[in-house]
Amino acid sequence: MQRVKQAGALLLCLLLTACSSRYDEAHGGSWHGYRERGLASYYADRYHNKRTASGEPYRKEGRTAAHQTLPFGSQVKVTNPANGKSVVVRINDRGRFPKGRIIDLSRSAFSAIANPASGLVRVELEVQ
Repeated sequence: MQRVKQAGALLLCLLLTACSSRYDEAHGGSWHGYRERGLASYYADRYHNKRTASGEPYRKEGRTAAHQTLPFGSQVKVTNPANGKSVVVRINDRGRFPKGRIIDLSRSAFSAIANPASGLVRVELEVQ
């Protein structure tokens, strides 16, 4: 059963990478200036030191995030329009998000723009 789950996760990563590559080709290979609005959440502490889809470990004190399609390594400015606070994160993971949720931030990144007790916050993204 574990191998089936691992194979499914690998297939999902390959699919997301393929979709991301097609988008890159359609947009001249650049995501610079891409914008998106929606909800942001943050990783639970239990994921600290677990491997991300990029292969690196998740660090709750880092400034990283998961996004469904942006290429790994993308620098993304995440702004909370309610208070004007922003943080720049590096995409290093993928995720399955409920409708309306667009990014999953590290705990440190989320704390820079909102109170983690809120759990979710409306944000605007811009690829740098």
